[in-house]
Amino acid sequence: MRRMQTSQPVPTALTIAGSDSGGGAGIQADLHTFSFHRVHGTSALTAITAQNTRGVTRVDVLPAAAVAAQIDAVADDFRVGAVKAGMLVNAEIISVVAWRLKSLALAPLVVDPVMVSRAGARLIDDSAVGALKEHLLPLAAIVTPNRHEAELLAGVELRTLEDMQEAARRIHRLGPRTVLVKGGGMPGDLRGVDVWFDGERMETLYLRAVKTQNTHGTGCTLSASIAAWLALGHDVLEATRRAKAHVTTSLEHPLSLGKGPGPFSHFSPLGEPG
Repeated sequence: MRRMQTSQPVPTALTIAGSDSGGGAGIQADLHTFSFHRVHGTSALTAITAQNTRGVTRVDVLPAAAVAAQIDAVADDFRVGAVKAGMLVNAEIISVVAWRLKSLALAPLVVDPVMVSRAGARLIDDSAVGALKEHLLPLAAIVTPNRHEAELLAGVELRTLEDMQEAARRIHRLGPRTVLVKGGGMPGDLRGVDVWFDGERMETLYLRAVKTQNTHGTGCTLSASIAAWLALGHDVLEATRRAKAHVTTSLEHPLSLGKGPGPFSHFSPLGEPG
């Protein structure tokens, strides 16, 4: 049988993030998402976590030089159409990642600022937050903080839509070209309402809210989906709209896995197997 070869280059995206042994978030979720969008996924691991649906039991952080070497290896051999940066752990890794992305001219960059969990647990220290603001956000085509991350970056408490809009304005002043303040952790009718801002245009993005406890990896999947659509040639707002629709559809297909809040299906829109 003759092998079929495509005459078109395959879009490629790079994810720089941690590994989730449970497969619901991090590198694993990003690569699932890239594949669903028919984008080839490459990766640079920053940390290895031992975790499942009930929690994280161990985190082993890779040396910053090892992270840089992975980025260099990918950039040396692949035409990277978009980059997603997730769990970068500490100030040293954040600074090195920003240095390599800038030196190699890898763009557009989607930053999922993994700083605070949806439940409000702080994940990185003050020096890492400072490095993120100083070195990485100015390189970002879009940054996608959740409610608590937006509060930390903007220095304002989020309770209303107007609060979300003000946070978007303040975060935009830190240097990213666009900001998406996510409303998944907002109360009442604001749950699931996101605010998108590019310095001039303020958009309120809303799709149907999905009631499920299986939301593990939602932020990773959204930012990876945005990166995939950017690699496919869409502008930032259109990529965001499409990514939000993808996540909403996926949330409607939770997986019966594990004993705690689990992941959702990254492949459900493809239909049933077989």
